[in-house]
Amino acid sequence: MNVTMEKIDNVSAKLTVSVEENDYAEKVAKELKRLGQTQRIKGFRPGTAPKALLQKMFGKEVLFEVVNREINESLFNYLKEEKIDILGEPMLDNAGEFDIEKDKNFNVVFSIGLSPVIDVTLDANDKIPYYNIDVTEEMINRQDEAFTRRFGKQLPGEVVDETALVKGSLAQLDENGARLEGGVAVEKAIVAPEYFAGKDEAAKFIGKKLNDTVVYNPWTATGGNVSQLASMLEIDKEQAEQMKGDFEFTITEILVLHPAEHNEELYEGVFGKDAAKTEEEYRELIKKMIASQFVNDSNYRFTVDVQDYVKAKVGAVELPKEFLMRWLKYRDSKVENPAEELEKMLPGLEWQLIKDKLAAKFAVEVKEEDVVNVARLVATQQFAQYGMTNVDPEVLNNYARELAEKKEYRQNLVDRAVDDKLFAAIRAAVTVEEKTVSIEDFEKLFAQA
Repeated sequence: MNVTMEKIDNVSAKLTVSVEENDYAEKVAKELKRLGQTQRIKGFRPGTAPKALLQKMFGKEVLFEVVNREINESLFNYLKEEKIDILGEPMLDNAGEFDIEKDKNFNVVFSIGLSPVIDVTLDANDKIPYYNIDVTEEMINRQDEAFTRRFGKQLPGEVVDETALVKGSLAQLDENGARLEGGVAVEKAIVAPEYFAGKDEAAKFIGKKLNDTVVYNPWTATGGNVSQLASMLEIDKEQAEQMKGDFEFTITEILVLHPAEHNEELYEGVFGKDAAKTEEEYRELIKKMIASQFVNDSNYRFTVDVQDYVKAKVGAVELPKEFLMRWLKYRDSKVENPAEELEKMLPGLEWQLIKDKLAAKFAVEVKEEDVVNVARLVATQQFAQYGMTNVDPEVLNNYARELAEKKEYRQNLVDRAVDDKLFAAIRAAVTVEEKTVSIEDFEKLFAQA
């Protein structure tokens, strides 16, 4: 088969596949023979059915299958050999202009969208800002407070404060504020006003003492969360949906949070054995921890600034819009307005094409260890969300490998690994202008976008 290309413009072209009978006749005959040997045909032993019968039974199906396969192979071999980058996939143009059952020789024409020529270089002459976020004493103090609370202890107290865990008995009240006969009652109830969704209800407990009673509304306290309410009142969810009135809580025990003291036990619990011996070392580790958390934000901002800078440097990217609209409709027949759909995807498509050019220019190559490293970072962040900052390295590594092997995460991890390597290469190539800014000024950068 012969394939020729006719360029329509810089980003559009026609591919013509010229098909002659001798391109497929032998392969059709071979496939029919194979079917004669493998298919059960009534009245004939395998391999003995006449060609005319095989042609009648399977000829049309085999012809279509063989010709279609040969056309596709020729088409994509041509694109590969000629190193032609396309967008989407070739679209058949002249389906109704030939009949492969009647025509022995015919031409098949495809439209293709060509990937635009993008010439982009980055070197030391290119200056891009990198923002480091200043870690303040206030941030360190807030994180220290969180740690001392997490490693603190709930001890018996006399007065309910914002951190208290309150135990007692619950009794349902009627509309007049009296205990409802036969109503819901819980003898060993536990509430933590600090975590109430309804803060006005939480305020009713603050300052109360042992044996005091508090009239409050559990429905409002839980924010109408039926599951929480059912658990608190020890009833099923259907019954909980009806519990929108007041209850009386009689306090029998108050457990007040006593924050952990600043000593080696706290330092070890937070950062591991021998990580910090003194208050100064402990606070320095907190500072480094916060700074490391900000690195992700700084790196993300750098990618935004790189994208803005490079897109401005490249300028307008010519794309085969007419072809892409047709391809979008072909890919998903439910697309009602392909022009509108294309406009939504253009910014991402343009940037992806530019990134691909840069990745090739910087010879970015991602290995399995790179993917696992990204998975490890994701795992570390997930554990940190639950306050687990001192996870055993082996546990972390095993979890990271599991993430890297899961199909639903795999491609995202690979894409992130490519981006990490690409932006690292860009950062090494350009002149990075480092700036230290407050968290408030850093957030304003995004507000200005």
